[in-house]
Amino acid sequence: MSAASAMPPLTEKKPEKKPIKFSNLLLGAGLNMFEVTTLGQPLEVVKTTMASHRGDTFGQALSRVWGRGGVFGFYQGLIPWAWIEASTKGAVLLFVASEAEYYARAAGANDFGSGIIGGITGGVAQAYATMGFCTCMKTVEITQHKMAAAGVKPTSTFTTFANIYRQEGIRGINKGVNAVAIRQMTNWGSRFGLSRLAEQGIRRVTNKEHGEKLSVIEKITASALGGGLSAWNQPIEVIRVEMQSKKEDPNRPKKMTVGNTFQYIYKNDGIKGLYRGVAPRIGLGVWQTVCMVAMGDMAKTYVEKLTGEKVTAKH
Repeated sequence: MSAASAMPPLTEKKPEKKPIKFSNLLLGAGLNMFEVTTLGQPLEVVKTTMASHRGDTFGQALSRVWGRGGVFGFYQGLIPWAWIEASTKGAVLLFVASEAEYYARAAGANDFGSGIIGGITGGVAQAYATMGFCTCMKTVEITQHKMAAAGVKPTSTFTTFANIYRQEGIRGINKGVNAVAIRQMTNWGSRFGLSRLAEQGIRRVTNKEHGEKLSVIEKITASALGGGLSAWNQPIEVIRVEMQSKKEDPNRPKKMTVGNTFQYIYKNDGIKGLYRGVAPRIGLGVWQTVCMVAMGDMAKTYVEKLTGEKVTAKH
């Protein structure tokens, strides 16, 4: 969800607990589904490919993805994993972040602090509720072509899912979930905070410091700055991909944790390796912002007609 417009304007009013409506959840799920089905998944695939093949340039990563199936190569992992993730994560974030932000404000936190608390809590909930196994299976699907390169016929995604569950149980399906949680926590916490700072700067420049409505371009600019700058935590994303990758490497730690995976990547690829895929990650953040903000009003109107109730969620 767009961070700049997801937070309420600065106010001293007593915090009000808002009900979570079906229309709000449908809006979040619908916008996320559109985002991932258009440019979202191709950027995710390129980002994951670069994080997995840390010696590739951006151009080489594009060629590698194209070689896996042309245009369809850029949509690996879309069905069902990316769709499951997209249709649930917006709803989870909206519900949990809203509750956490309310209780933080009721406890005395200001809007800036409560927004960060809401983002952090919602991000962690996203990770453990649905994103852990979804990102794991997307990564497996994107990287399992390495088996084919080694002369081994890769199994189907669902067979792979069943094999992992049979051998390692829930823990195996959720491999890397702690890294996902750290990424989401730092991602949404910094995105909410940085977007708020960007919004305040835009309000000063445009003389809208008294709660006046921002234009669509101003909303997109504030959220894109917040989303783009939040890519500082890309090393966590690279660690997540490495932990979830099924590649065979005798030098990799047998039991991978966030700490020893960081050491493995740093030892082999240095600081540069920890930031592989940051460019498509920034592009992904900007595209998410455009979808959530620019298309938000149109989506609101459609959802209101579909459900018959007024959408109150910020987008």
